[in-house]
Amino acid sequence: MKIVVLDGFTLNPGDLSWKGLEQMGNVKVYDRLPSVHSEIVKAIDDATYVFTNKTPLPKEVLEKTPHLQYIGVLATGFNVVDVNYAKEKGITVTNVPTYGTQGVAQMTMALLLEMCHHVGEHNRAVQNGDWSANDDFCFWNYPLVELEGKTMGLIGFGSIGQATAKLATAFGMKVITTGSRKFPAPEGIEYVELDQLLQESDVISLHCPLTEETKGLINKNSLGKMKDGVMFINTSRGPLVVEEDLRKALLNKKVSYAAVDVASSEPINADNPLLGLENCIITPHIAWASKAARQRLMNTAVTNFEAFLAGKPQNVVND
Repeated sequence: MKIVVLDGFTLNPGDLSWKGLEQMGNVKVYDRLPSVHSEIVKAIDDATYVFTNKTPLPKEVLEKTPHLQYIGVLATGFNVVDVNYAKEKGITVTNVPTYGTQGVAQMTMALLLEMCHHVGEHNRAVQNGDWSANDDFCFWNYPLVELEGKTMGLIGFGSIGQATAKLATAFGMKVITTGSRKFPAPEGIEYVELDQLLQESDVISLHCPLTEETKGLINKNSLGKMKDGVMFINTSRGPLVVEEDLRKALLNKKVSYAAVDVASSEPINADNPLLGLENCIITPHIAWASKAARQRLMNTAVTNFEAFLAGKPQNVVND
């Protein structure tokens, strides 16, 4: 049994083990591959089973790898795979939901707290000698913001949105959300229409998937409906935001601060419009990447594959 992992380094830079997969067959792990169709086809070779994180598997690749039976996506989002064509060709595609729930929720609040207190900037000021040279026993370079009583609007209320809501309410925030209403809202949390959420929220955080409907959801129009001075967070997907529109909103202070863990193109392009803004924090897509979360991802990827081989596939995204 030949198994190929197309881009294993991000999941496992050396602190985890591929043993679970190796027990089921001959495993070839590439740290990373260029997004060139011919190189991807060459790497897959005659393998029947493939795992990918961000290496794209469009129709142009899948039609040249007719022996493929299974694609395991090493992530929750599966837009790197042409799932409809895979289904047409009888290829099962699975993903790994919920592995990063707590980590992403924690990162959301970390970004929010950084916008409220600028811990990193104040630490740098102290290290640079600003406190030693100060006439008073304390100083601050930015406004300090309390969260209690403020409204947090969560766009999306799946597992990560729900985990974020729990943390926000622990800080005394009011939480409103919009989405499919698939999950009952806990006491104190209210489902509202998107326009109401945009108008009432002091903090807006994205927790929705990237689809054709949500692409560019945050744009000139939706930004214009937000409160003046709103804080904005995106730990979901970069293309949910029209970045040039967000840049303008940050420059005119319609959005007081933004914090994003994702970008429209990753690694981030050197000319990304959000770079170089004093009121925009950018982290390199790390919300998902704690060792605990990556181990959960690895474990689920293995159990997904075991279930497929046993004829009882789970977490299938193209059934």
